[in-house]
Amino acid sequence: MPTATPSPADQPLYDLVNGLAPSTIADVIARMQAVDALLPVNDGLKWFNRLYLTVTQQVDLHPPGGAWQSPVWLTRLDVVFAGLYFGAVARFLGGGSVPSAWSALFEARYRTGIDRIQFALAGMNAHINHDLALALLTTDAELNVIPAPDSPEFADYQSVNDLLKTVMPSVLTMLATDTLGVLAEDTGKIGRLLAFWDICSARNLAWDFANHLRDLTGLTRNAAISAQDATTGALGRAILAV
Repeated sequence: MPTATPSPADQPLYDLVNGLAPSTIADVIARMQAVDALLPVNDGLKWFNRLYLTVTQQVDLHPPGGAWQSPVWLTRLDVVFAGLYFGAVARFLGGGSVPSAWSALFEARYRTGIDRIQFALAGMNAHINHDLALALLTTDAELNVIPAPDSPEFADYQSVNDLLKTVMPSVLTMLATDTLGVLAEDTGKIGRLLAFWDICSARNLAWDFANHLRDLTGLTRNAAISAQDATTGALGRAILAV
């Protein structure tokens, strides 16, 4: 339940992200497409959502060798992961508490002087560095699996890394291109940002952090998550300031 009423401008977005939780990749993609259609071009959240939508479609369409090794696990991970994004947006718009990692992006949504690619990577930073470990733990618990380094789950996870490493530069260049196909932003910044924040390194750290959290409980676990969030929030603000 929201602790405050979303602004009239944000009510349609709140209604969209606060709907029934998606249960399939198709549901996730449809919701992201609806968010993309709803948000204006001066809303920084649009550019993270556009990046997330594009890479989700790529993962859905291009499994390595034509098939994932553990498709049930990977699909469930993608759905749980996306749900954390939608939930963070809903809580922020409804006046609830959100992690520092996400507030870095949400509070800068309409700030001028920030490139689309910065908004996109600030969102990826929040989603991967804060949410991915939690999504891994939730998925593993639901499916009663603890993936080993030689498991099909870990192989698929690494295959997603390889795919993302390939598509990220081209997707960010697309975000920096206006409707007439003209590069509207400093694309040299893409290389600088990808050197500053590497998606594969972030995903590898998220896997390790999930394994670390698996052995923690209570206050110790909460402290570890809070420390990770503080670091991720600071990194997100740095990305937006580059």
